[in-house]
Amino acid sequence: MCLTCGCGSDDVRLSVPGGHAHDHAHDHPHDHPHDQGEGHEHETLVLEERLLAKNDHLAAHVRAFLATRRITAVNLMSSPGSGKTSLLERTIADLGGSREICVVEGDQETAFDADRITRAGARAVQVNTGSGCHLDADMAGRSLHALDPGPGSLLFVENVGNLVCPALFDVGEHARVVVVSVTEGDDKPLKYPTMFAAADLVVVNKIDLLPHVDFDLPRLHEQARSLNRDVAVLPLSVRTGERVGDWYAWLDARAARVGDTAEEGARHGAAVGT
Repeated sequence: MCLTCGCGSDDVRLSVPGGHAHDHAHDHPHDHPHDQGEGHEHETLVLEERLLAKNDHLAAHVRAFLATRRITAVNLMSSPGSGKTSLLERTIADLGGSREICVVEGDQETAFDADRITRAGARAVQVNTGSGCHLDADMAGRSLHALDPGPGSLLFVENVGNLVCPALFDVGEHARVVVVSVTEGDDKPLKYPTMFAAADLVVVNKIDLLPHVDFDLPRLHEQARSLNRDVAVLPLSVRTGERVGDWYAWLDARAARVGDTAEEGARHGAAVGT
């Protein structure tokens, strides 16, 4: 359960396009405080802390697995319709020949996006969360087991379309990317501060439509930086390809950082072993 919005996660289903769907019951605690009196708010907070602590523990295991294989994991988050899947399709088409790309697709229902990813040329696992509004570390871990990405590969976690809860749940990623589009308005950072405060990169998609919409790009940049002074903002157009090369350069830089970290960890482990 997500204590932020009360969504459930008992009906999570994981499937591989072309394979068989699997239903999995979660082992997360599902305590429901019944006392609606003075202690109810405190009990709810304690339960949320327990759930997030368990998720963080699982995320650490996911991250350790990724480190052993030098896999770069990017958590893509956005509201519905921003163009996350289209960005992935273009990325797979342009980069898939040079490195392995795998995708964990999160949606409440359907395998539409996982099918799109598969047609684009990458392996994907679809996670249907039912009434759940985000992916968590347990879902990411089970998806990794199904995908078994090769060493040095690039893993995208396309989270459920939602600018609230996904920001709270670490899935073991190395970077968090928020995708917004110019058709959504330029006030998203201040409306959803937790999401933008947690982001490493904000991708502003559909800039080819800027002449036709009321969107102030400097305003969004300023608002995002007011929440997170280190966040990068990258305007691009998936449809036309404008500045998509900058997105690939950012991914390369992240992958290089992951590789350096893995090598440093290996050297440290060797030194400890001696």
